[in-house]
Amino acid sequence: MGNWVVNHWFPAVVIAAWLGLNVFLFVYYFLLFDRDKKFYYTRVLLGSALAWARASAKCLNFNSMLILLPVCRNLLSFLRGTCLCCRRTMRKQLDHNLTFHKLVAYAIALFTAVHIIAHLCNFEWYNDSQQAADGSLSSILSNLHQDEESNKWLNPIHTNSTTPAYVTFTTIPGLTGVIITVVLILMVTSSMEFIRRSYFEVFWYTHHLFIIYFAGLVIHGIAGLVRGQTAESLNKHNPEHCAQDPTHWGRNDTDSHCEEPEFGSIPAESWQWVLTPILLYVFERVLRFWRSRQRVVVTKAVVHPSKVLELQMHKKGFSMEVGQYIFINCPSVSRLEWHPFTLTSAPEEDSFSVHIRAAGDWTENLIDTFQQQKPKTPRIEVDGPFGTASEDVFQYEVAMLVGAGIGVTPFASVLKSIWYKFQHADQRLKTKKIYFYWLCRDTAAFAWFNDLLACLEQEMEESGKTGFLNYRLFLTGWDNSIAGQAAFNFDNDTDVVTGLKQKTSFGRPMWSNEFSAVATAHPRSVVGVFLCGPQALAKSLQKCCHQYSSLDPRKVKFYFNKENF
Repeated sequence: MGNWVVNHWFPAVVIAAWLGLNVFLFVYYFLLFDRDKKFYYTRVLLGSALAWARASAKCLNFNSMLILLPVCRNLLSFLRGTCLCCRRTMRKQLDHNLTFHKLVAYAIALFTAVHIIAHLCNFEWYNDSQQAADGSLSSILSNLHQDEESNKWLNPIHTNSTTPAYVTFTTIPGLTGVIITVVLILMVTSSMEFIRRSYFEVFWYTHHLFIIYFAGLVIHGIAGLVRGQTAESLNKHNPEHCAQDPTHWGRNDTDSHCEEPEFGSIPAESWQWVLTPILLYVFERVLRFWRSRQRVVVTKAVVHPSKVLELQMHKKGFSMEVGQYIFINCPSVSRLEWHPFTLTSAPEEDSFSVHIRAAGDWTENLIDTFQQQKPKTPRIEVDGPFGTASEDVFQYEVAMLVGAGIGVTPFASVLKSIWYKFQHADQRLKTKKIYFYWLCRDTAAFAWFNDLLACLEQEMEESGKTGFLNYRLFLTGWDNSIAGQAAFNFDNDTDVVTGLKQKTSFGRPMWSNEFSAVATAHPRSVVGVFLCGPQALAKSLQKCCHQYSSLDPRKVKFYFNKENF
């Protein structure tokens, strides 16, 4: 448990605070609408469904306020760079922005379901009260002020011929509620991992229905179908006393005179909750649109083995840090689709670059577009850069970098930056040791950054820092001929697979052994573990971070960081 706390105490506090606020809002407003004298007569018609509907509505507003903030990427990058958020624990929390976005989305789906069920019951009970002709209190309340234009009624169903379905599809709350529900169903279902990975376009386009969701949310409550007794009416009509004898309301022939109660709508509040985040998000999109319209010059395009496209680009005023990523759009492929790619260049370089692997329709079409020998290079638009966990590599004394396949890209930026720092003898480098692990399924993938690793080997030898970088290459997919050839040439100075001095290992790393060795070599250090790879690998690394970290400040600690975008 103690080892788990090292990596997760702050996210746990944030989630607990979020859950606590949700519980507080729900309980507070549930009790308010279940006990407040103002809604005494509303409860006569609706029972506890009133409290369930209103409490879930407050939680919906709260989570709708939060849902956009984790995807304001410029805001997160700004917070990452400010002194207020310079602590490691705060920056790590910013890296969980999409996880928090999903949690909030699940909460919205849950409270929407509660809200819908409660209001379906409300509509039925409104209708039952209107249909009743037995002189009961609910029947009397339903017929109050129905023929007047004073807007003081309580039951929104004014005639016996009106059905709940009619109210649902002809009133502003009912119609917007149906639209919001349909939009949520489309957004939630298209966000499933299978859809997002296999049919990204479906996810991308349906997710932009959030505009309709927020528009519907803002106007959902303006008609005020659910009502309570007005403050002025409460002064003249105490429901706890007057409800005992509704047949004498408005008469002067009784000792305890009670005027007819008057009702007013509950003011729409959703816009107050979501206005600020909507404005922030609009500013975010305007800024991103402005930056994306700036001219980008593609200086070099190379197609590497395993169908990986390398683009080297130049953009006036572009500034980056190691491990950051950008969004790329190619209008000749799709005018609306933007996809994130990690930068493989270093901040010290004049241009910036990305490596794009074919992993779907958009990326395959992009690579095919650049492979075609056209007289004019396809136009590329760039938005970013944005911050990620890999920015913090140089904040640790010891760093373990783990890349799986094309997941090596953020660490290519780190390794290039190290090469430049060695070139200029940068004394500000805090990091003393880097362990780099690259896992690939086929030998051709190693060619992407072979030259970079070879240059690093040479530079470290010349600068006398051969112990600074310890890198391991793992081939996870091979046949007997490759293994036999490697074994036959094992005594050679260079590796038969990559041509580097470091020999390629066959299979996957034994992570327990790797972490144990690092913990032994650096018994008092803070080790940053950085991954860009699949979730299964993330679980293995997280488990090792928990296992080998100590709460004792004098002993080694492993902090896990994963790329998320």
